[in-house]
Amino acid sequence: MTGCDSSGTRVAKAGSSAGSAPSGPVVVATSSWEAALAKAAGARNVRSIVPPSIRHAPDYDLKPSDLTAVAGADDVLYASFEPFAGRIKSAAGSKAKMVELDLDDDPETTRANVTRLGKLFGTERAAAQWNSAFTAEWNSLSRQLKAARTGGKAPVVVAQAFTAWAAKLAGVQVAGTYGPDAVTPTQLSALSAKKPAFVLDNENMSTGTVLPGSEARQLEIVNYPGADLDLLSVYRKAADQMRKAFAGS
Repeated sequence: MTGCDSSGTRVAKAGSSAGSAPSGPVVVATSSWEAALAKAAGARNVRSIVPPSIRHAPDYDLKPSDLTAVAGADDVLYASFEPFAGRIKSAAGSKAKMVELDLDDDPETTRANVTRLGKLFGTERAAAQWNSAFTAEWNSLSRQLKAARTGGKAPVVVAQAFTAWAAKLAGVQVAGTYGPDAVTPTQLSALSAKKPAFVLDNENMSTGTVLPGSEARQLEIVNYPGADLDLLSVYRKAADQMRKAFAGS
């Protein structure tokens, strides 16, 4: 069982049995992204509404069972850009705490979200441990990517607005960005003029080839974790894509 102290932070109550259902607050997240952040922060009873198989989570149509799950939650995690956020808020029970998260895989934002949720759930130690492991993983992947560069030279890249974090992971400068709106003819001309070797597109929002006629190789970067809610896998997958691409450039 859990309760709240005077600051609103969840604290464990005596009487919880080790063999019962997962302890701690019942957390319902709109997508696997918010759910993975909750899991990283130490939450054990986490449910994601939008199936990970849905490529673009905001396009998901809520079901009555989803709203029922929200009504029984202690904490409901959502992002403001999700069009169904209003319905989620309306469905939440009187005890539920609505938590709006800024979703960005930039390392600073990720660590801040995990720290914030750890404080909310009363799992600060688990959150701190995850953040420490995440920082070590980020640094390791970054070193591997720098070592994979052909001739040691950083390639020129263009990135979608929500994949700039991948360029940061690779330690390369972004020559230009686009999105989330469709690329205009003027943008297309300007970005192509940068002569990028790679385009870091956002698979979850992709509309096809970004720079048609360009020699740039397009990589589809995924922002959302899979069904295992392993947030680190997002960074590992992106690093693997870029490492292979950089080595062959």
